[in-house]
Amino acid sequence: MTSHDQKLSRRAFGGVVGAGAAAVGLPAGPALAAPGPGPGQATAERPFRAAAERRSRRPNILFILGDDLGWADLSSYGSPHIRTPHLDRLARRGVRFTDAYSGSATCSPTRFSLYTGRFPGRTKGGLAEPIADRSVGLEPTHPTLASLLKGAGYATALIGKWHCGYLPDYSPTRSGWDEFFGNFGGALEYYSKLGLGGEYDLYEGDAPYRDLRYYTRILTERASDYVLREHDKPWLLNLNFTTPHWPWIADGDEEQSAEIVRRIKAGDRGALWHQDGGSVEKYREMVEDLDRSVGAVLGALKRSGQEKDTLVLFASDNGGERFSYNWPLSGNKSSLKEGGIRVPTLLRWPARIDGGQVSDVPVFTPDWTATLLELAGARPDPAYPLDGASLAGYLLRGERAPRRDLFWRVRGERALRRGEWKYYRGPGGRDQLFRLTEDAREQADKASAEPGRLAALRAAWERTDAGLLPYPSVS
Repeated sequence: MTSHDQKLSRRAFGGVVGAGAAAVGLPAGPALAAPGPGPGQATAERPFRAAAERRSRRPNILFILGDDLGWADLSSYGSPHIRTPHLDRLARRGVRFTDAYSGSATCSPTRFSLYTGRFPGRTKGGLAEPIADRSVGLEPTHPTLASLLKGAGYATALIGKWHCGYLPDYSPTRSGWDEFFGNFGGALEYYSKLGLGGEYDLYEGDAPYRDLRYYTRILTERASDYVLREHDKPWLLNLNFTTPHWPWIADGDEEQSAEIVRRIKAGDRGALWHQDGGSVEKYREMVEDLDRSVGAVLGALKRSGQEKDTLVLFASDNGGERFSYNWPLSGNKSSLKEGGIRVPTLLRWPARIDGGQVSDVPVFTPDWTATLLELAGARPDPAYPLDGASLAGYLLRGERAPRRDLFWRVRGERALRRGEWKYYRGPGGRDQLFRLTEDAREQADKASAEPGRLAALRAAWERTDAGLLPYPSVS
C-alpha cells in the first residue's frame, strides 16, 4: 500500500464554513521529489497534520498561476540554479505536492479545466490547444469557479492572463468575475503589451488600459492593492502571471523589448515566440522575478491581517518550455509525458493546515475547483457535473485521498494515471505503460510485462474519451 492510500489522522474540523457548506479538513504522503522529506515533513510514519481545532470563517482564496513554469524550476523542487526563497517559504508553511498535474499540456485548456472543474474536452473552447483566434472561448452561460463562488457570497477578481476567449463575446466579467485587469491573449510583450497579432492587450474590464511598465510589476501592484482593500465578504482572486512565458524579457530589458516591438510592427508574426532569444540565465532571472512578485503579494496579504484566513494555492498552467529545468521528468509543454503536465503546486491555509508537509497524492487542476467550491460552501451546477474530485475530506477531515483516474487528451497523445501507473500513447501511436513511483522519467515501458493492466487502463481512457467532444477535423 502506498502512502497516499493511507487514511490520515487529524482533529475534526470545528469551524463554521458557511450556509450549505460541508465541514472540511487536510493531506498525507511522503515526498518523492527532490529534495526529500525533512524534519517536520510528512512521511509514511509521520502523517499530515491539520492545524489545531479552531473556528474559521470561509477562506479567502488566492489562486496564483505561473505560466509555463516547469516542475523543478523552484529550489524547493530541486532546481540547482534558480533561487525561489518566497515560494520555498510558502512550501515550508503549507503543503508541497510532488505529484500534482495541470489539466492539460498547454495554456488555455488548463484554464478551462480550472474555471469549469471539467475536462477541457467538455467544451468547444477547450478543444483549442491553445486558443489562437476569436472563434471560440469560455461560454458565459457555463458555470465557473467564479460564478459559483459569487453565488455563494464571494467577491471575485481576475488579474493577469485570461486566455479563454476574446472580446466582444468572451471575458472574465461575462463569466463570474466582478473585476478583471489583464490580458486576453496567450502571450504579450512585457513592456509594449502587444499581443501575438500585434494588438494592444492590456485591459481593465473590457476597456484598454495604458501602462507601458514591465507587466509583472503591474500585476504585482494590482494584486497587492486588491488584497489590501477593506473587504466586507470573502473573496476569490485569480492571479495569473505571464512569467516565465516567452518572450524572454526580464525587468530592465528595454532594448530587447524595443527590438521585438520593431519586428512585430514590421509584420513578423513569430516575433513574440522569440525563437532566436533567451537563455538559461535569462530564464533564471524571470523565475526569480516571479518569486519576488509572489513574495510581494503575500507580504501585502500579511499586512492586511487576512493571512490566517486566506487559502493560497500556487501552481503552473502546464509544464516548462525550452529553458525549464524538469529533471528527472521527460517531455515539456505540449506533451503528455510527465514534463508537460506535472507541475509545482503549493497550498497554504494557516487557519486550518499545519506547515512543513509534503504529499505524493496524484491530483490535477479540476480537483482544485471541486475542493475550493466545497471549502467555500458553494454547490456545483448539476447540469454541468465536475470531473475533479474534492480533496477537502483528505485535507481536513482525515479521510483517504479520492481514488480515481486522472485523464488527459491532446491531439496526437493520450494519458491516464491510476495510482502509481500511467498509460501513455504518444504521436507514434504505441501504447506504453509506466510505473511512476519507480520510473518518473518514463523510460522503462512495462507494456509487455503487464498486458492486462495496460488493457484495463486503455479501456478506461477510451470510456472517458467517448463522453467528450471530438476534435474538429483539420483541413
